[in-house]
Amino acid sequence: MVTKTRNSILALLCCAAVFSGCDKNDPDPGNGDGDGQLLGKTTYVIAASSGAQGVADYLLTSGQLESGILSTVGQGIEQDGSYRYYVQHKHRFFSLLYGQGNPGAVTTYKLNADGKLEKWSDFQTETVQVFAPVKDDLLLLKVPRSGTETALAIRINADSSKIVKETQINVVKLAGNGERAHFTWATQVGNKVFAPYMSIKGAAPDVFGTAYPDSTWIAVFSYPDLTLEKVIKDNRTSFIGAYFNNGLQVVENGDIYGFSPASATSNGAPVSTRPSAFVRIKSGTTEFDQSYFFNVQEKSGGYKIAQQTYFGNGKFLLSMYGNANHTVAAPRRLAIADVFNQTFTWVTGVPEILSVSSPYNNNTGDTEKSTGYVGINTSAGNYIYKINVNNGTATQGMKVEGGNITSIVKVDY
Repeated sequence: MVTKTRNSILALLCCAAVFSGCDKNDPDPGNGDGDGQLLGKTTYVIAASSGAQGVADYLLTSGQLESGILSTVGQGIEQDGSYRYYVQHKHRFFSLLYGQGNPGAVTTYKLNADGKLEKWSDFQTETVQVFAPVKDDLLLLKVPRSGTETALAIRINADSSKIVKETQINVVKLAGNGERAHFTWATQVGNKVFAPYMSIKGAAPDVFGTAYPDSTWIAVFSYPDLTLEKVIKDNRTSFIGAYFNNGLQVVENGDIYGFSPASATSNGAPVSTRPSAFVRIKSGTTEFDQSYFFNVQEKSGGYKIAQQTYFGNGKFLLSMYGNANHTVAAPRRLAIADVFNQTFTWVTGVPEILSVSSPYNNNTGDTEKSTGYVGINTSAGNYIYKINVNNGTATQGMKVEGGNITSIVKVDY
């Protein structure tokens, strides 16, 4: 599961690129009992920001999220810097520092037999915009918004924490329309990588504007060599996902669902004329399924999708823009979308309008129990809510003191 902190700075870059790799004599990180064998256990890593100068978050761990109190006071593992982003892969927990244009660092943790984080290694980084688990790797994409026409794809082996290969992708040639392709994320689909992108002008004063607001593109790359095989196109909605925002999900039967916020702009003004919706690519195909179109904007009464977290069985927890027919940064509302049955339900039991400080897509869930866990920060306190994704009801659970909840990650060990 990939998570990202600080939803209020989605327009900023994430640092996480060139990993320096571990010394060849470093022990294998293993899992849990230290010999590389999984213990069949699960814990949750909760990141909370105290607002302290030079401290991005404190990492706390808990075996459950439904009761009790967690506090950053005298507890947790301090994460330095201003902003951190997190990804879990191969039973490792990666903490990635956003360097604000400067080189940063990535710290890797494993879990010991007690479910506590133990630092394994540190990495050197440069700024990237995409970091996604693909097979045994973390695939990182450094995507230029202007200037150079070349995006850099970096494959990092998640076990050894070493660079496997770097590949260049010409984003102007990929777009093929005089603009440039700006990848919103990357997703493993079988033995390929599907990378949705937005078409952007890439030049001041309208870098992220576009002359093509009502089109959808997904670049299909072979893996691991990252050769472009084709571009999947459609024009029933706008681009999939958003800047620094994963909009694509492979579900249990292998079908792929993608959402569009329909948020394209030109000269700072919204210009998308298509609705915010889910589209589908059937398993084993590389074309949009023209028989499927889930118009979420219509079902919700005019609201657009901001972000998604998948909780299994076709159920998505959606962060919806809080104002109908608009895509503004705050406030937000939570909803459940069933993409199989094309139903939409507002979540009850949580504040109807949420502040932008809540981690809308940095949540986790238990597919077998149809349960999701969501961090919600309010002036009355910061709590983790348990959400029944079948009926959209929420129950207040664990309280987090000493900082705003920025991420919840489920890690097996």
